[in-house]
Amino acid sequence: MSTNIIKSSVATVQVGVAKADGKLLLTESVVIFEPYNQQFGLGPYQFKRNEITSVTKCLGKGGGILPITTDAIRITLSSGQVYELIISDPEQWISELSEAV
Repeated sequence: MSTNIIKSSVATVQVGVAKADGKLLLTESVVIFEPYNQQFGLGPYQFKRNEITSVTKCLGKGGGILPITTDAIRITLSSGQVYELIISDPEQWISELSEAV
């Protein structure tokens, strides 16, 4: 597994009404989300890039329902697991992550 970081950014993972700020890291073979505070139970997450079936823009939501930003992405894995992240430059991340799809 490659550990050379290709891209990294501050990101916020959102799961329903819960959110956790952290860092999103992209290597040649894996995507990693490392929360700043792991006590929330939202991460760390790590999955292989070849498990990604789609990457699309989505809305970042406050309270799990109110749209607060369009700077968010939804990553869907072959297992059906879905990760939503609020992140700057979502189009750039979509481009990088879609290379694995």
